[in-house]
Amino acid sequence: MQKELCSIVRKAGEIVLSARNVEESVREKTSPRDLVTKYDLLVQAFLRKELLALLPEAGFLGEEEDEETDYSKKEWLFIVDPIDGTTNFVQGYHNSCISVGLAHFGQMEYGVVYNPYDGELYSAVRGKGAFLNGTAIHCQNHALDHSLLIFGTALYYRELMPETLRLFEIAFPLVQDVRRFGSAALDLCYLAAGKAGVFFECRLSPWDYAAGSLIAREAGCIVTQLDGTELDLIEKSSVLAGSPTAYDGLFRRFH
Repeated sequence: MQKELCSIVRKAGEIVLSARNVEESVREKTSPRDLVTKYDLLVQAFLRKELLALLPEAGFLGEEEDEETDYSKKEWLFIVDPIDGTTNFVQGYHNSCISVGLAHFGQMEYGVVYNPYDGELYSAVRGKGAFLNGTAIHCQNHALDHSLLIFGTALYYRELMPETLRLFEIAFPLVQDVRRFGSAALDLCYLAAGKAGVFFECRLSPWDYAAGSLIAREAGCIVTQLDGTELDLIEKSSVLAGSPTAYDGLFRRFH
């Protein structure tokens, strides 16, 4: 299954790389911060077709133009973000990815996250480790003051701005430095690959973190909601993730 998923996601990446005049295909969904392009729709349509051909009995929870509403009855569920980091994509900032997770009775089993611009494909199968282009990866395990913090701004939810800034004010003096990349799926993969130590965001959708959370966990990270509870694979969740030492340090300071 994992080999087939990786192949499908790589092919979807060709659609992203083929994009031309992206700014002409942009549509605002809820605000100028919440964008969709024709390429998001093309990638999702391709993934829906290919993934459901691979596992016809599965449900399909995708960011763009979903048709299903009750996913709880599905034994298998694909959780898909066709282009995570759409604003980056529109602006020509090549930190965007395709994210495909596959859950079984609400537990993540497979995850693939692919940035076609740099050719980095992250993957994981539950219990079998995490990989970058086929090579095993592991999280770092530094203290907070030797860890980069990646954070997300929950930019669709302006009511969460005060809480985001409060948590950032707590975290910033504790860490080595801060980064903001604009793709939660890739942020989690950067933790898995040891490129950063800890990540938080006050609210994300399941397609933002489903695949990346499995990849991070299989690389040795802890991934939960901000209050320490499990992520929800159907409803929106906050996310706190990191190597064990950095996660523990930030969790204790947040609470």
